[in-house]
Amino acid sequence: MEILWVLMAVVMIGAVLGPVLLRRRGGIRQVAPGAPDAADPANYGFLRQEELDIRMPGPDGDLLDVLDLVQRSQEWKAASQLLAGTETHGERRWQRVQAFAGAASLELQQRPGGVSDSPGGQWLRVWRAEAPKDAGGAAVHAEFLVQQAWRTSTQGTDEFRIILEEAKEACAQAALLSPGDPVPYIIELSIARGLAYPREEFEQLWLKILDRAPAHMGAHLAALHYWCEKWHGSRDLAYNFAEAAAARAPRGSLLAALPLFAVHEHLPEVNLVRGFYQSEVVTKAVEGALFAVHAARPDDPMLAHVRHLLVFFLVRCERWSEAMNQLVHVDGHVGALPWTLSADPAADYAVYRALAVAGYEANGGSPATLSH
Repeated sequence: MEILWVLMAVVMIGAVLGPVLLRRRGGIRQVAPGAPDAADPANYGFLRQEELDIRMPGPDGDLLDVLDLVQRSQEWKAASQLLAGTETHGERRWQRVQAFAGAASLELQQRPGGVSDSPGGQWLRVWRAEAPKDAGGAAVHAEFLVQQAWRTSTQGTDEFRIILEEAKEACAQAALLSPGDPVPYIIELSIARGLAYPREEFEQLWLKILDRAPAHMGAHLAALHYWCEKWHGSRDLAYNFAEAAAARAPRGSLLAALPLFAVHEHLPEVNLVRGFYQSEVVTKAVEGALFAVHAARPDDPMLAHVRHLLVFFLVRCERWSEAMNQLVHVDGHVGALPWTLSADPAADYAVYRALAVAGYEANGGSPATLSH
């Protein structure tokens, strides 16, 4: 199995790999593309790497249809209508706000504008100008500013701080337009991290979210970043936050998976210790996430997020069959952790998928034995 661990180490340091792996009971080795015995993900109905959708963790047909319409027509009203018809306190509204903001930010990055053409994302500026009291537009604009700060500025610079201060004001305006809506406060969690809110101020912000949506998984994931060692907390604070949320999670809530995200946030940059992924802390977090997935509603918008992270950990734990069981639910979309941390999310996902298929087949699995 040594080649497997070499591959894992390479993935861990961010290399983009495209291995073709050979089925062989008791071992996995790299072979040339097109070899007749190579393990082929396509045999399981998985999409080719170039067909993977990197925009979202899972399907949302209504959102994709509206995004396509808005970007083709540069008209904002369909986006406004979609958000107005999306439950205020649910996970899906937060995801859709992020998606619209991300689309506008990416458009602007690709087409900054000039003398002869308008900048990308113009539809968002028109939306805010023509409907200044539209709560959905206000939230998208606030999230757009946050994404602009993190994408285009260097943390700690005056430019970064100025954009986030503007975003903070935009969050306040969005909150006034939609009392009781947690989304403006969830957006502010990223601002709190970037501007290094003191803990008391951060906790006051967090209480506003808990008052509005106490079991909001997306909010907990955003807050977890603040408590992590690389930002304004520590490993212990992050683990305590995640474990406390999991302990009070109502049945059917994906918050039971939060400790797995805390473990991921504190993975070493390079880990060659083979037993790490069989350690108690990883095993406990994986089991908690599997329990959450089994108990969750099939239509929970955050379910794909948890499944994607489980694929990452289950492959590293050599739990091939369980990894394959997650892959059959998420394949086709890769816009989730851990893949989005890569410059090429589809390529990183494809590596882990190939490892899962190879490991599954090396232990006697086949397309005929995989449950869907």
